[in-house]
Amino acid sequence: MKKIPYIVTLAALLLTMTSCGSSDDFTESIFDTSVPAVDQNASTAQFDQWLYDNFLKPYNVDVQYKFNFTSSDMNFQLTPSEYNRSQLLAHFIRYLFYDVYTKYAGEDFMKQYGPRIFHFIGSSGYSPTTGTEVLGTASGGVKITLYKINEMKPWSEGVTYTPSDVVTLNENYFHTMHHEFSHILHQTKSYPITFGQVTSGSYDPIDWQERDSVTTHQLGYVTHYASSANYEDFVETLSCIITDTDYRWMNRIINACTSGLKAGDKAEVLSLVDSLGIQGIDDPNAHWNNFTLYTEQKYNAETGLYEDTDRYVLDDHRLLGEPYQVVNKESTAMVAGYKYTAFRTFKSFKNDFLPWVAVDSDETVKGINAMLKKLQIATEWYTDRWGLKAFTLRKEVRQRQNNINSFLNNDVVIYDLK
Repeated sequence: MKKIPYIVTLAALLLTMTSCGSSDDFTESIFDTSVPAVDQNASTAQFDQWLYDNFLKPYNVDVQYKFNFTSSDMNFQLTPSEYNRSQLLAHFIRYLFYDVYTKYAGEDFMKQYGPRIFHFIGSSGYSPTTGTEVLGTASGGVKITLYKINEMKPWSEGVTYTPSDVVTLNENYFHTMHHEFSHILHQTKSYPITFGQVTSGSYDPIDWQERDSVTTHQLGYVTHYASSANYEDFVETLSCIITDTDYRWMNRIINACTSGLKAGDKAEVLSLVDSLGIQGIDDPNAHWNNFTLYTEQKYNAETGLYEDTDRYVLDDHRLLGEPYQVVNKESTAMVAGYKYTAFRTFKSFKNDFLPWVAVDSDETVKGINAMLKKLQIATEWYTDRWGLKAFTLRKEVRQRQNNINSFLNNDVVIYDLK
């Protein structure tokens, strides 16, 4: 089957987990206390003091924003994180990460299970061999390294953070942090083996990045990287619940539905949409009620027939290339030996529930059914083992993100070098 990408892929997300999680009891400090924690003569003393008061003292967390060559990945050419942006990210980590878990899991939760080191890198870790970009790594459940700090939008008085800026924060930093922290949690209290059994035959640890988004979702995975291994699948599922936008979730759901819907799953899908807090489900202008469904058939020269029909969904018909044009009725196009039949629907998602979706009771149906099963297993484990509700954390994070400009204006201080 020829692959046609769902969106233009810039670089795949590579999130690396290397060993066991941290479950040590909270102590006064795991760091050297024989010298003063903050050098008051340093040019960065004011920010260093803030880090001590907000991270080191309450959580045993060392935020390493100054370039640490020896602990950096030597496979990449990296640059230091910019001072002011490092301060801003540290504020965001406290407000959107630590304070969220503390609110719902108690004062001691992050003290006991949180990472012990955050390492900031200014540039990205790009691999020209695989075409993937490292956004974060975790080492032994102790240290989380975050890249691309220098690409974060700077802030000063009068600057406003837009919803697009918040999406970038999630993509570059917070999806990574929730992903890696979920590794720490599942290595402390293991998750059910039934999770990996749902899609056990389609994990691909080598070429996961070659899959397009539609195919990934049709197999029952929330992201490309989730399809690399069951433990990555597990933490990606939790991280996507907490950080992904309504747009991404609705694309994911619609794509997954193209491989069929099992009887009884309609109510579960609508329940998922409600749990995610997605608004405007009946809005005719929303992208999920205005998309193109097409089938792909490859021409067989021996039989003279088009075979191997597959179904795809996309928002931008230009991905099919010229001379294909989408119209408000069924249309057919020929591109590079493939026959494409497409139509655009303007039906209401909630009332009609994508009437083109085939309902099938066959147990082999994957896609949305597999995704629903894994969401259920992951969220129940999150609650049963940790007392956390992933959709509640999502709601809390979104509320804080919607309030981010008030937070910036009232709670953020950026210190200049002395």
